[in-house]
Amino acid sequence: MSGMDEEKLHAFVGKMLGDLGGAFSVPTVRIGFRLGLFDALAKDAATAPQLAERCGGLSERYVREWAYAQAASGYLEFDPEAGRFSLSPEAAMIFVEQDSPVYLRGAFDMVAAMIEGEAKVEAAFRNGGGVAWGDSAACLFCSVGAFFRPTYANAIVQQWLPQLEGVVDRLKAGARVADIGCGVGFSTLLMAEAFPNSEFVGYDFHPASIADARAHAAAHPGCNNVRFETAAAKDIAEGGFDLVTMFDCLHDMGDPRGCARHMLEILKPDGTWMLVEPMAGNRPEENMNPVGRLYYNASTMICVPTSLAQEVGEGLGAQAGEAKLASLIGEAGFGHIRRATEGPFNIVLEARH
Repeated sequence: MSGMDEEKLHAFVGKMLGDLGGAFSVPTVRIGFRLGLFDALAKDAATAPQLAERCGGLSERYVREWAYAQAASGYLEFDPEAGRFSLSPEAAMIFVEQDSPVYLRGAFDMVAAMIEGEAKVEAAFRNGGGVAWGDSAACLFCSVGAFFRPTYANAIVQQWLPQLEGVVDRLKAGARVADIGCGVGFSTLLMAEAFPNSEFVGYDFHPASIADARAHAAAHPGCNNVRFETAAAKDIAEGGFDLVTMFDCLHDMGDPRGCARHMLEILKPDGTWMLVEPMAGNRPEENMNPVGRLYYNASTMICVPTSLAQEVGEGLGAQAGEAKLASLIGEAGFGHIRRATEGPFNIVLEARH
């Protein structure tokens, strides 16, 4: 091809080999999670036969090939002289430690869910419609909940809520909180456990998510200050909330502007709306980076189809950016809007009357 730069071509092929290697690793990593292979290696290094036996008598031939694949990916360390595989402490934070902020089992499951929903999203490309939340894959909502849980467990109570003006003191004393778009309930339960004097209601428009949230609550019998209800954000009839929280969900809503107006109505006059959204710059070119790459792809397969399946169907997208979000919130009638804090993957906005 005329004008082609051979050096650039080779560099691009190298990049694609790296990308495809990561893609090829998704099913084998998921098998490793489900069969306990990573957990077993976190205890001690092992040869393939030892690892197979340690995991309940798995097939050694499969385990050996699996271990070579993980070592080639750089996920496991391999000692060729001893024929042993091991998991570094750093890799254990990704593959074993479930309360680690970088535990990524949910991320691998979410990739599989996006692939499962590929045909439905492709059809939406052609007809301009949407794909309703929960319809694209069997348990997309489960994997999304698992993907966000490590961040929430390490940030909501410890980092985000303390950055809101006066909110932690109100929660300690006893406040009414609505966690809207709560999904399977992880965010709501984390807050409810941390602030036993406050009352928490988790809302989500997806009945299966609420069913899972109630099951998770039942597994925490000491958490008596939380309940879960099926309701779309604009249909919530209760009011008088001291705090409304939304974690990674406003951009998924069909009518985020109508939702924002309703938040003003259900909050107390001195109440606070905490809005957590994916980290993004205000211009697309600011998002051409590894985080933006993840979010744009997830938004194409999940967020935009979900929004377009709902009333209004604005399709805000996961990379809307702070300026657009703040403008939307301000148009709804909120007079005080600020970025309270941020992390590598999220921005946290505080809005008041």
